Amino acid sequence: MACPDLAGKRILLTQADVFMGPVLGDVLRRCGAEVLCSTATLVEPDAADHLIEQSGELDVLVINLGVPAPSTAADKVADEEWQLMFERMVDPLQRLVRAALPGMIERQRGRILLMGSASALRGMKRASSYSAARGAQLAYIRAVGVEVARHNIQVNAIAQNFVDNPTYFPAEIQANPAFQDRLKREVPLGRLVSAEEDAQFAAYLCSDAASCFVGQIFPVCGGWAD
Repeated sequence: MACPDLAGKRILLTQADVFMGPVLGDVLRRCGAEVLCSTATLVEPDAADHLIEQSGELDVLVINLGVPAPSTAADKVADEEWQLMFERMVDPLQRLVRAALPGMIERQRGRILLMGSASALRGMKRASSYSAARGAQLAYIRAVGVEVARHNIQVNAIAQNFVDNPTYFPAEIQANPAFQDRLKREVPLGRLVSAEEDAQFAAYLCSDAASCFVGQIFPVCGGWAD
């Protein structure tokens, strides 16, 4: 698969050791980018500010935030679970964007890409806390995207599900016959989207070729949601 041209781009990738982080780092480098990888969870209130300050001038910020999804009935979701989902996936998103935007606005250019979830696009049983946090992410990206487009800053998100990654689809789950049957029943593609396919699309959205997208949410889920 041909790589989008990212030569000369400085890209900051968060949580580079989980969710889509490892394959994203590999693909972005193969496409020519200089990739700065952070493995911090970014839950401390000042962590995002410090990370952006230490990273220097950025062309692209790729926000990869993943946490194992609880499987809790809605009437059993404790405050602690609800707060954890937002603490790990929503608060860091807002803080990272808030910290990165001033520099991008000053330079009148930049890209921000969120690796989000299609769980916010289609109802899922026993996933209310996780889906709510993922939905908040997408609503935030839409709003910020239209706000900063006039500064030549593109803010978008990939909303994925049924993409091969170790956080949500580890090898033991993929090997389970019940999961294979579920893929055939629920996913029109009939298989997991490969990590490489997802990362290549992310790389495209980081490239100059994708300059026309504003606050858009791109489902990457084999047709499971739209």
